[in-house]
Amino acid sequence: MVRIFSAQYRWAKMFEVEYAACEFWQQEGKLSIRDLVRLREAFGKVTLSEIARREARTRHEILAFLEALEARLGFGDPLKRYLHYGLTSSDILDTALALQVREATGLLLEGWKRIAGRLAQLAKKYSRTAMVGRTHGIHAEPITFGGKLAGWFSEAQRNLVRLKQAREILSYGKLSGAVGTHVYHSPQFEARVLRRLGLRPEPVSTQVIPRDRHAEYFCALALSACAVERFALEIRHLQRTEVREVEEPFGKGQKGSSAMPHKRNPVLCENLAGLARLVRGYLSAILENCALWHERDISHSSVERVAFSDGVILLDFMLWRFLSILDGLRVYPENMKRNLEASRGLVFSQKILHALLEKGIEREQAYLWVQKDAGKAWESGLSFQEIFGRNPKARRIFGGREKVQRLFALDGYFKRTRSILRRAGIR
Repeated sequence: MVRIFSAQYRWAKMFEVEYAACEFWQQEGKLSIRDLVRLREAFGKVTLSEIARREARTRHEILAFLEALEARLGFGDPLKRYLHYGLTSSDILDTALALQVREATGLLLEGWKRIAGRLAQLAKKYSRTAMVGRTHGIHAEPITFGGKLAGWFSEAQRNLVRLKQAREILSYGKLSGAVGTHVYHSPQFEARVLRRLGLRPEPVSTQVIPRDRHAEYFCALALSACAVERFALEIRHLQRTEVREVEEPFGKGQKGSSAMPHKRNPVLCENLAGLARLVRGYLSAILENCALWHERDISHSSVERVAFSDGVILLDFMLWRFLSILDGLRVYPENMKRNLEASRGLVFSQKILHALLEKGIEREQAYLWVQKDAGKAWESGLSFQEIFGRNPKARRIFGGREKVQRLFALDGYFKRTRSILRRAGIR
């Protein structure tokens, strides 16, 4: 990923655009195959330092690049006539950026595919591992750890779809000239050259490709970062000392604190949370780029030079770091069971409520009954199961204390976990 956004590779992509345009002129009989060979040889001799020296004088990177390239060609060389003919700087810059981003997105997709594959494996492995579901941080009802991971898998799939769509949204170039009017060559020229590059022509460009495309792409990056942060945040919560249901990897020789030798902090997941903030921060600046003066200004340029390379590289790093967390994830089913039982049966309150409804008890009456007994358990520390089971009315309605006790079993909570996994796409 760093290679794709290196200065050398960026110039290589810009040269690729210029070269593809010259290939058109060769097909039209204006240049020879030998001319194209010499053009590629000339580019191979241009150095980054030379471009930088020329740019320091010209204050214009494309002109500096063209000067350096033309300096390798002979006097009166016909290549000089057709190199950059009818084009403007943004034709090269915007088209080259599209080539870079398209290639970089392939690496992001690979990262998400590997994460999705690992999540599918873990979801199947823990599809019957019971744990407490929490809402507002409070115990709610039993779930499975596999079901939780299936939700992550499903979100990973959505991010794959979003990134693929975003790559298509940005797979557009422009070779329409200074303000998009095709004065010096036709739309057919543009279409043919871009087709060789694997891009589509922007239907109506100004001097630049409209920046809503770039904003939409970056929205996909930000949502990917948000997903990784959501997963990492959950691991952080589940790693808390009083919970300890899951832990991120802790390497041999790793130390958690300079002061407290016992510490095992979720530093990898915390790191991912911080990086997600950076990606979202860049999104704000990219959205600001949508509104440019008239046919263009260059206020977007400085933003994109930082935001695109940083944002894409950051997300790439986040994906591979999160994959390493999943590969070394420590799961503690016994602690999940302990925490599930810690609320002393309160997680079965809705199950009891529904059982009363099925026996013909009015909802409001049943709700108040269950809430009252649950409140006693909450405040006294006694078992909700025992409090409800001792109630003569409950034993009479359900046919004895033993049948009341059966209501507090996990049976039924996980009967559809497998179908949920299949619906998520996990086979």
